[in-house]
Amino acid sequence: MSKTENELRREADALVEKDRQHLWHHLTQHKIFQAQEPMIVVEGKGCMITDQRGNQYLDGLSGGVWCVNVGYGRNSIADVVSEQLSKMPYYALSIGNPPAIELTQKLAQLLPDLQKVYFSSSGSEANEKAFKISRQYFRLKYPDKEKNKIIYRHRDYHGATYGAMSAGGQTERTLGYGPLVPGFVEMPHCCCYRCEFGKTYPGCEIECAAALEEIIQQENPETVAAVILETVVAGGGIIVPVDEYLGIIEKICRKYEVFLILDEVVNGFGRTGKMFGFQHWDVSPDMITTAKGMASGYLPISATMAKQEIFAQFVNEPGETLAYFRDISTFGGCAASCSATLENIRIIEEENLCQNSEKMGRLLLEGLKELESHPMVGEVRGIGLFAGIEIVEDKQTKAPANESLMAKIVGDVKAQGVIIGRMNRSVPGLNNVVTMAPPLIITAAEVERIVKSIGSALANIK
Repeated sequence: MSKTENELRREADALVEKDRQHLWHHLTQHKIFQAQEPMIVVEGKGCMITDQRGNQYLDGLSGGVWCVNVGYGRNSIADVVSEQLSKMPYYALSIGNPPAIELTQKLAQLLPDLQKVYFSSSGSEANEKAFKISRQYFRLKYPDKEKNKIIYRHRDYHGATYGAMSAGGQTERTLGYGPLVPGFVEMPHCCCYRCEFGKTYPGCEIECAAALEEIIQQENPETVAAVILETVVAGGGIIVPVDEYLGIIEKICRKYEVFLILDEVVNGFGRTGKMFGFQHWDVSPDMITTAKGMASGYLPISATMAKQEIFAQFVNEPGETLAYFRDISTFGGCAASCSATLENIRIIEEENLCQNSEKMGRLLLEGLKELESHPMVGEVRGIGLFAGIEIVEDKQTKAPANESLMAKIVGDVKAQGVIIGRMNRSVPGLNNVVTMAPPLIITAAEVERIVKSIGSALANIK
Protein backbone atom coordinates (compact mmCIF):
# COMPACT_ATOMS: atom_id res chain seq x y z
CA MET A 1 0.00 0.00 0.00
CA SER A 2 1.54 3.30 -1.10
CA LYS A 3 1.81 6.19 1.31
CA THR A 4 -0.16 9.41 0.91
CA GLU A 5 1.55 12.73 0.24
CA ASN A 6 0.78 13.85 3.79
CA GLU A 7 2.38 10.72 5.25
CA LEU A 8 5.50 11.18 3.13
CA ARG A 9 5.66 14.85 4.14
CA ARG A 10 5.39 14.00 7.84
CA GLU A 11 8.12 11.37 7.51
CA ALA A 12 10.41 13.88 5.79
CA ASP A 13 9.64 16.52 8.43
CA ALA A 14 10.53 14.08 11.22
CA LEU A 15 13.77 13.08 9.49
CA VAL A 16 14.79 16.72 9.07
CA GLU A 17 14.11 17.45 12.73
CA LYS A 18 16.20 14.47 13.86
CA ASP A 19 18.99 15.62 11.57
CA ARG A 20 18.95 19.10 13.10
CA GLN A 21 18.93 17.69 16.63
CA HIS A 22 21.77 15.19 16.42
CA LEU A 23 23.73 14.94 13.15
CA TRP A 24 27.06 16.79 13.01
CA HIS A 25 27.58 17.24 9.27
CA HIS A 26 31.02 17.19 7.69
CA LEU A 27 32.50 20.47 6.42
CA THR A 28 29.32 22.37 7.25
CA GLN A 29 28.50 25.59 9.06
CA HIS A 30 25.33 24.51 10.81
CA LYS A 31 23.90 27.99 11.27
CA ILE A 32 22.54 27.72 7.72
CA PHE A 33 20.10 25.09 8.98
CA GLN A 34 18.33 27.75 11.01
CA ALA A 35 17.07 29.23 7.75
CA GLN A 36 16.94 26.16 5.51
CA GLU A 37 16.53 22.48 6.03
CA PRO A 38 19.43 20.10 5.47
CA MET A 39 19.38 18.00 2.34
CA ILE A 40 19.02 14.29 3.08
CA VAL A 41 19.70 11.71 0.39
CA VAL A 42 17.26 8.82 0.69
CA GLU A 43 17.81 6.87 -2.55
CA GLY A 44 20.18 6.48 -5.47
CA LYS A 45 20.00 4.72 -8.81
CA GLY A 46 22.57 4.92 -11.57
CA CYS A 47 23.78 8.54 -11.61
CA MET A 48 20.66 9.91 -9.92
CA ILE A 49 19.92 10.57 -6.25
CA THR A 50 16.65 11.48 -4.53
CA ASP A 51 16.27 13.71 -1.46
CA GLN A 52 13.78 13.58 1.41
CA ARG A 53 11.28 15.72 -0.52
CA GLY A 54 11.36 13.56 -3.62
CA ASN A 55 13.56 15.91 -5.63
CA GLN A 56 15.90 14.14 -8.02
CA TYR A 57 19.42 15.24 -8.94
CA LEU A 58 22.07 14.14 -11.39
CA ASP A 59 25.04 13.49 -9.11
CA GLY A 60 28.07 15.11 -10.70
CA LEU A 61 30.21 14.34 -7.65
CA SER A 62 29.82 10.56 -7.22
CA GLY A 63 28.60 10.76 -3.65
CA GLY A 64 29.90 14.23 -2.83
CA VAL A 65 33.52 13.17 -2.38
CA TRP A 66 34.18 11.41 -5.71
CA CYS A 67 33.81 7.76 -4.74
CA VAL A 68 30.63 6.13 -6.13
CA ASN A 69 32.44 5.20 -9.35
CA VAL A 70 30.11 2.40 -10.49
CA GLY A 71 26.96 4.34 -9.63
CA TYR A 72 24.12 3.69 -7.20
CA GLY A 73 21.90 0.63 -6.83
CA ARG A 74 24.40 -2.10 -7.63
CA ASN A 75 22.58 -5.14 -6.27
CA SER A 76 25.47 -7.47 -7.04
CA ILE A 77 27.69 -5.59 -4.57
CA ALA A 78 24.96 -5.74 -1.92
CA ASP A 79 24.55 -9.46 -2.58
CA VAL A 80 28.22 -10.41 -2.14
CA VAL A 81 28.42 -8.25 0.99
CA SER A 82 25.32 -9.91 2.47
CA GLU A 83 26.66 -13.37 1.73
CA GLN A 84 30.02 -12.62 3.31
CA LEU A 85 28.48 -10.99 6.38
CA SER A 86 26.39 -14.09 6.98
CA LYS A 87 29.34 -16.41 6.48
CA MET A 88 32.07 -14.55 8.39
CA PRO A 89 31.79 -10.80 8.97
CA TYR A 90 35.09 -9.94 10.58
CA TYR A 91 38.34 -11.00 12.10
CA ALA A 92 41.36 -8.78 12.75
CA LEU A 93 43.77 -8.90 9.82
CA SER A 94 46.58 -10.25 11.93
CA ILE A 95 44.88 -13.38 10.57
CA GLY A 96 43.87 -13.60 6.91
CA ASN A 97 40.42 -14.14 5.41
CA PRO A 98 39.57 -15.37 1.90
CA PRO A 99 38.17 -12.10 0.44
CA ALA A 100 41.18 -10.12 1.69
CA ILE A 101 43.59 -12.69 0.24
CA GLU A 102 41.77 -12.79 -3.11
CA LEU A 103 41.71 -9.00 -3.24
CA THR A 104 45.46 -8.72 -2.65
CA GLN A 105 46.02 -11.10 -5.55
CA LYS A 106 43.72 -9.07 -7.81
CA LEU A 107 45.40 -5.79 -6.89
CA ALA A 108 48.83 -7.32 -7.47
CA GLN A 109 47.65 -8.41 -10.92
CA LEU A 110 46.52 -4.87 -11.68
CA LEU A 111 49.79 -3.42 -10.38
CA PRO A 112 52.58 -6.00 -10.81
CA ASP A 113 55.27 -3.68 -9.42
CA LEU A 114 53.39 -3.27 -6.14
CA GLN A 115 53.05 -6.76 -4.72
CA LYS A 116 52.32 -6.03 -1.07
CA VAL A 117 48.97 -4.67 0.12
CA TYR A 118 48.19 -3.22 3.56
CA PHE A 119 44.47 -2.62 4.16
CA SER A 120 42.90 0.11 6.24
CA SER A 121 39.62 2.03 6.26
CA SER A 122 40.10 5.48 4.66
CA GLY A 123 42.40 7.49 2.45
CA SER A 124 43.72 9.40 5.43
CA GLU A 125 44.63 6.16 7.14
CA ALA A 126 46.22 4.71 3.98
CA ASN A 127 48.50 7.75 3.77
CA GLU A 128 49.36 7.53 7.46
CA LYS A 129 50.48 3.94 6.86
CA ALA A 130 52.69 5.06 3.96
CA PHE A 131 54.37 7.65 6.19
CA LYS A 132 54.94 5.12 8.96
CA ILE A 133 56.28 2.52 6.53
CA SER A 134 58.69 5.08 5.07
CA ARG A 135 60.03 6.21 8.41
CA GLN A 136 60.38 2.75 9.89
CA TYR A 137 61.94 1.37 6.70
CA PHE A 138 64.80 3.85 6.84
CA ARG A 139 65.14 3.43 10.60
CA LEU A 140 65.66 -0.29 9.99
CA LYS A 141 68.00 0.21 7.06
CA TYR A 142 70.03 3.07 8.55
CA PRO A 143 69.78 2.84 12.37
CA ASP A 144 72.19 5.73 12.85
CA LYS A 145 70.38 8.16 10.53
CA GLU A 146 67.31 10.35 10.97
CA LYS A 147 65.93 9.82 7.47
CA ASN A 148 62.31 10.61 8.26
CA LYS A 149 61.12 13.82 6.58
CA ILE A 150 58.14 13.72 4.22
CA ILE A 151 57.91 16.23 1.37
CA TYR A 152 54.41 17.16 0.21
CA ARG A 153 53.11 19.57 -2.41
CA HIS A 154 51.30 22.88 -2.10
CA ARG A 155 47.56 22.51 -2.96
CA ASP A 156 47.55 18.72 -2.45
CA TYR A 157 45.30 17.01 0.10
CA HIS A 158 46.09 13.72 1.81
CA GLY A 159 43.53 13.45 4.59
CA ALA A 160 42.19 14.80 7.86
CA THR A 161 44.15 12.83 10.47
CA TYR A 162 47.10 14.63 12.03
CA GLY A 163 49.88 13.08 9.96
CA ALA A 164 47.90 13.37 6.72
CA MET A 165 46.87 16.92 7.59
CA SER A 166 50.49 17.84 8.30
CA ALA A 167 51.27 16.66 4.77
CA GLY A 168 48.47 18.76 3.31
CA GLY A 169 49.10 21.73 1.06
CA GLN A 170 45.75 23.36 1.81
CA THR A 171 46.49 25.56 4.79
CA GLU A 172 42.92 26.66 5.46
CA ARG A 173 42.13 23.05 6.35
CA THR A 174 44.69 23.16 9.18
CA LEU A 175 43.64 26.43 10.82
CA GLY A 176 42.91 26.03 14.50
CA TYR A 177 44.38 22.53 14.72
CA GLY A 178 48.01 23.29 15.45
CA PRO A 179 50.60 22.43 16.37
CA LEU A 180 50.92 20.02 13.47
CA VAL A 181 53.26 17.04 13.27
CA PRO A 182 56.92 17.98 12.65
CA GLY A 183 58.98 16.53 9.82
CA PHE A 184 56.84 17.60 6.86
CA VAL A 185 58.20 19.95 4.18
CA GLU A 186 56.32 21.69 1.36
CA MET A 187 57.27 21.88 -2.33
CA PRO A 188 55.67 24.05 -5.08
CA HIS A 189 52.41 23.09 -6.79
CA CYS A 190 52.22 22.07 -10.45
CA CYS A 191 49.39 24.29 -11.71
CA CYS A 192 50.60 25.90 -14.96
CA TYR A 193 47.74 28.42 -14.93
CA ARG A 194 49.13 29.88 -11.71
CA CYS A 195 52.82 29.04 -12.05
CA GLU A 196 54.69 29.89 -8.85
CA PHE A 197 57.74 30.76 -10.96
CA GLY A 198 55.99 33.09 -13.40
CA LYS A 199 56.90 30.89 -16.35
CA THR A 200 55.00 29.39 -19.27
CA TYR A 201 55.03 25.76 -20.37
CA PRO A 202 56.88 24.32 -22.27
CA GLY A 203 59.64 26.90 -21.98
CA CYS A 204 59.74 26.60 -18.19
CA GLU A 205 62.14 23.66 -17.72
CA ILE A 206 59.40 22.18 -15.50
CA GLU A 207 60.85 24.15 -12.60
CA CYS A 208 58.00 23.11 -10.30
CA ALA A 209 59.32 19.53 -10.49
CA ALA A 210 63.02 20.43 -10.52
CA ALA A 211 62.45 22.39 -7.30
CA LEU A 212 62.19 19.07 -5.46
CA GLU A 213 65.92 18.48 -5.80
CA GLU A 214 66.78 21.86 -4.33
CA ILE A 215 64.45 21.20 -1.38
CA ILE A 216 65.99 17.78 -0.73
CA GLN A 217 69.45 19.32 -0.79
CA GLN A 218 68.39 22.12 1.55
CA GLU A 219 66.88 19.65 4.01
CA ASN A 220 69.87 17.25 3.63
CA PRO A 221 69.18 14.10 1.58
CA GLU A 222 70.05 11.89 4.54
CA THR A 223 67.00 13.28 6.38
CA VAL A 224 64.38 12.88 3.64
CA ALA A 225 62.39 9.62 3.53
CA ALA A 226 59.61 10.21 1.01
CA VAL A 227 57.71 12.50 -1.31
CA ILE A 228 53.90 12.22 -1.47
CA LEU A 229 51.87 13.67 -4.34
CA GLU A 230 48.33 13.38 -5.58
CA THR A 231 48.79 12.01 -9.09
CA VAL A 232 46.16 14.48 -10.29
CA VAL A 233 45.36 17.14 -7.70
CA ALA A 234 41.72 16.80 -6.62
CA GLY A 235 40.32 19.22 -4.03
CA GLY A 236 43.15 21.66 -4.64
CA GLY A 237 41.72 22.57 -8.02
CA ILE A 238 41.73 19.58 -10.44
CA ILE A 239 45.35 20.04 -11.56
CA VAL A 240 46.80 17.64 -14.15
CA PRO A 241 50.63 17.68 -14.27
CA VAL A 242 52.38 18.21 -17.59
CA ASP A 243 53.66 15.01 -19.17
CA GLU A 244 57.29 15.43 -18.10
CA TYR A 245 56.48 16.21 -14.48
CA LEU A 246 56.26 12.83 -12.76
CA GLY A 247 59.27 11.45 -14.63
CA ILE A 248 61.40 14.30 -13.30
CA ILE A 249 60.09 13.74 -9.78
CA GLU A 250 60.85 10.02 -9.94
CA LYS A 251 64.38 10.60 -11.25
CA ILE A 252 65.13 12.95 -8.34
CA CYS A 253 63.70 10.46 -5.85
CA ARG A 254 65.90 7.69 -7.21
CA LYS A 255 68.98 9.90 -7.04
CA TYR A 256 68.56 10.54 -3.31
CA GLU A 257 66.95 7.24 -2.21
CA VAL A 258 63.65 8.90 -1.44
CA PHE A 259 60.37 6.98 -1.74
CA LEU A 260 57.83 8.23 -4.26
CA ILE A 261 54.33 7.81 -2.81
CA LEU A 262 51.46 8.56 -5.17
CA ASP A 263 48.11 9.32 -3.56
CA GLU A 264 45.54 7.59 -5.78
CA VAL A 265 42.73 7.91 -3.25
CA VAL A 266 40.62 9.86 -5.76
CA ASN A 267 42.46 8.98 -8.96
CA GLY A 268 42.23 5.22 -8.62
CA PHE A 269 39.72 2.77 -10.08
CA GLY A 270 38.87 4.46 -13.35
CA ARG A 271 38.41 8.09 -12.41
CA THR A 272 41.00 9.41 -14.90
CA GLY A 273 40.23 7.02 -17.76
CA LYS A 274 42.71 4.36 -16.65
CA MET A 275 42.46 2.01 -13.69
CA PHE A 276 45.03 4.17 -11.84
CA GLY A 277 45.91 7.75 -12.58
CA PHE A 278 49.68 7.31 -12.68
CA GLN A 279 49.28 4.85 -15.57
CA HIS A 280 48.92 7.83 -17.91
CA TRP A 281 52.65 8.41 -17.42
CA ASP A 282 55.81 6.29 -17.48
CA VAL A 283 56.44 6.26 -13.75
CA SER A 284 56.96 3.56 -11.14
CA PRO A 285 55.95 4.68 -7.63
CA ASP A 286 57.36 2.95 -4.56
CA MET A 287 53.94 3.05 -2.92
CA ILE A 288 50.43 4.10 -3.85
CA THR A 289 47.46 4.74 -1.61
CA THR A 290 43.86 4.06 -2.64
CA ALA A 291 40.38 4.39 -1.13
CA LYS A 292 37.14 6.10 -2.34
CA GLY A 293 36.42 4.33 -5.66
CA MET A 294 38.01 1.14 -4.38
CA ALA A 295 34.60 -0.17 -3.32
CA SER A 296 32.68 2.75 -4.84
CA GLY A 297 31.61 3.88 -1.38
CA TYR A 298 29.50 0.76 -0.75
CA LEU A 299 31.71 -0.06 2.24
CA PRO A 300 34.78 1.66 3.74
CA ILE A 301 38.14 0.30 2.63
CA SER A 302 41.55 1.63 1.64
CA ALA A 303 44.94 0.21 0.81
CA THR A 304 48.61 1.10 0.88
CA MET A 305 50.43 -0.83 -1.84
CA ALA A 306 54.21 -1.16 -1.76
CA LYS A 307 57.04 -2.69 -3.73
CA GLN A 308 58.35 -6.07 -2.60
CA GLU A 309 61.75 -4.65 -1.64
CA ILE A 310 60.08 -2.29 0.83
CA PHE A 311 58.22 -5.14 2.50
CA ALA A 312 61.41 -7.21 2.62
CA GLN A 313 62.99 -4.71 5.02
CA PHE A 314 60.34 -5.66 7.59
CA VAL A 315 60.99 -9.41 7.40
CA ASN A 316 63.41 -10.14 10.25
CA GLU A 317 64.07 -12.60 13.03
CA PRO A 318 61.46 -12.27 15.80
CA GLY A 319 62.36 -10.68 19.08
CA GLU A 320 63.47 -7.21 18.03
CA THR A 321 61.05 -4.37 18.70
CA LEU A 322 61.56 -2.72 15.32
CA ALA A 323 61.71 -5.98 13.38
CA TYR A 324 58.22 -5.78 11.86
CA PHE A 325 55.58 -3.17 10.97
CA ARG A 326 53.91 -2.59 14.32
CA ASP A 327 50.62 -1.22 13.06
CA ILE A 328 46.99 -2.29 12.96
CA SER A 329 43.76 -0.95 11.49
CA THR A 330 40.75 -2.38 13.26
CA PHE A 331 38.50 -2.50 10.21
CA GLY A 332 41.25 -2.69 7.61
CA GLY A 333 40.61 -5.71 5.44
CA CYS A 334 37.11 -6.32 6.81
CA ALA A 335 35.95 -9.40 4.89
CA ALA A 336 32.76 -7.80 3.57
CA SER A 337 34.59 -4.67 2.41
CA CYS A 338 37.05 -6.83 0.48
CA SER A 339 34.15 -8.72 -1.11
CA ALA A 340 32.58 -5.41 -2.13
CA THR A 341 35.88 -4.29 -3.66
CA LEU A 342 36.32 -7.47 -5.66
CA GLU A 343 32.83 -7.10 -7.09
CA ASN A 344 33.40 -3.40 -7.75
CA ILE A 345 36.55 -4.18 -9.74
CA ARG A 346 34.69 -6.89 -11.67
CA ILE A 347 32.04 -4.35 -12.66
CA ILE A 348 34.65 -1.78 -13.72
CA GLU A 349 36.44 -4.34 -15.88
CA GLU A 350 33.44 -6.15 -17.39
CA GLU A 351 31.52 -2.96 -18.17
CA ASN A 352 34.63 -1.22 -19.54
CA LEU A 353 34.14 1.71 -17.20
CA CYS A 354 37.72 2.96 -17.58
CA GLN A 355 37.05 3.28 -21.29
CA ASN A 356 33.73 4.99 -20.63
CA SER A 357 35.46 7.36 -18.23
CA GLU A 358 37.95 8.28 -20.95
CA LYS A 359 35.26 8.66 -23.62
CA MET A 360 32.67 10.54 -21.56
CA GLY A 361 35.44 12.55 -19.93
CA ARG A 362 36.56 13.73 -23.33
CA LEU A 363 32.97 14.80 -24.11
CA LEU A 364 32.74 16.58 -20.77
CA LEU A 365 35.97 18.51 -21.29
CA GLU A 366 35.04 19.40 -24.87
CA GLY A 367 31.72 20.76 -23.68
CA LEU A 368 33.27 22.70 -20.82
CA LYS A 369 35.96 24.11 -23.13
CA GLU A 370 33.19 25.81 -25.08
CA LEU A 371 32.46 27.82 -21.94
CA GLU A 372 35.97 29.34 -21.94
CA SER A 373 34.63 32.25 -24.00
CA HIS A 374 32.74 33.40 -20.91
CA PRO A 375 34.54 36.40 -19.37
CA MET A 376 34.76 34.70 -15.96
CA VAL A 377 36.07 31.30 -17.09
CA GLY A 378 39.83 31.39 -16.65
CA GLU A 379 40.67 27.79 -17.46
CA VAL A 380 39.00 24.42 -17.94
CA ARG A 381 41.15 21.43 -16.99
CA GLY A 382 40.81 17.76 -16.25
CA ILE A 383 41.36 14.18 -17.30
CA GLY A 384 38.83 11.38 -17.63
CA LEU A 385 35.69 12.04 -15.59
CA PHE A 386 37.53 14.51 -13.41
CA ALA A 387 37.10 18.15 -14.42
CA GLY A 388 37.36 21.65 -13.00
CA ILE A 389 36.64 25.19 -14.11
CA GLU A 390 38.67 28.02 -12.63
CA ILE A 391 36.42 31.05 -12.21
CA VAL A 392 38.06 34.49 -12.28
CA GLU A 393 36.93 38.09 -11.95
CA ASP A 394 39.21 39.21 -14.77
CA LYS A 395 40.89 37.04 -17.40
CA GLN A 396 43.85 39.37 -17.80
CA THR A 397 44.78 39.61 -14.13
CA LYS A 398 43.46 36.12 -13.27
CA ALA A 399 42.00 37.59 -10.08
CA PRO A 400 40.13 34.66 -8.49
CA ALA A 401 36.39 34.81 -7.96
CA ASN A 402 35.30 34.94 -4.33
CA GLU A 403 33.68 32.06 -2.50
CA SER A 404 30.24 33.67 -2.37
CA LEU A 405 30.14 33.79 -6.17
CA MET A 406 31.32 30.17 -6.32
CA ALA A 407 28.50 29.18 -3.96
CA LYS A 408 26.02 31.02 -6.16
CA ILE A 409 27.14 29.11 -9.27
CA VAL A 410 26.93 25.73 -7.53
CA GLY A 411 23.53 26.66 -6.06
CA ASP A 412 22.18 27.69 -9.45
CA VAL A 413 23.32 24.40 -10.96
CA LYS A 414 21.68 22.48 -8.11
CA ALA A 415 18.42 24.36 -8.70
CA GLN A 416 18.55 22.89 -12.22
CA GLY A 417 18.73 19.38 -10.76
CA VAL A 418 22.48 18.81 -11.08
CA ILE A 419 25.01 18.56 -8.25
CA ILE A 420 28.56 19.78 -8.77
CA GLY A 421 31.20 20.87 -6.25
CA ARG A 422 33.58 23.71 -5.54
CA MET A 423 36.74 24.41 -3.62
CA ASN A 424 35.82 25.56 -0.15
CA ARG A 425 38.10 27.01 2.54
CA SER A 426 41.13 25.10 1.28
CA VAL A 427 43.79 27.27 -0.42
CA PRO A 428 43.78 30.87 0.85
CA GLY A 429 42.52 33.25 -1.84
CA LEU A 430 42.26 30.52 -4.45
CA ASN A 431 39.05 28.68 -3.67
CA ASN A 432 37.71 29.44 -7.12
CA VAL A 433 37.41 26.12 -8.96
CA VAL A 434 34.11 24.32 -9.56
CA THR A 435 34.57 20.56 -9.69
CA MET A 436 32.96 17.58 -11.40
CA ALA A 437 33.53 13.84 -10.93
CA PRO A 438 30.37 11.98 -11.98
CA PRO A 439 29.97 8.19 -11.80
CA LEU A 440 31.88 6.31 -14.48
CA ILE A 441 28.61 4.95 -15.90
CA ILE A 442 27.48 8.41 -17.03
CA THR A 443 25.94 8.75 -20.49
CA ALA A 444 26.50 11.36 -23.20
CA ALA A 445 23.07 12.84 -22.49
CA GLU A 446 23.89 13.21 -18.81
CA VAL A 447 27.24 14.81 -19.65
CA GLU A 448 25.42 17.30 -21.86
CA ARG A 449 23.04 18.07 -19.00
CA ILE A 450 25.95 18.91 -16.67
CA VAL A 451 27.54 21.21 -19.26
CA LYS A 452 24.27 22.98 -20.05
CA SER A 453 23.46 23.57 -16.38
CA ILE A 454 26.87 25.15 -15.76
CA GLY A 455 26.55 27.24 -18.90
CA SER A 456 23.17 28.48 -17.73
CA ALA A 457 24.51 29.30 -14.25
CA LEU A 458 27.41 31.28 -15.76
CA ALA A 459 25.00 33.16 -18.01
CA ASN A 460 23.02 34.20 -14.92
CA ILE A 461 26.02 35.91 -13.29
CA LYS A 462 25.38 39.66 -13.12
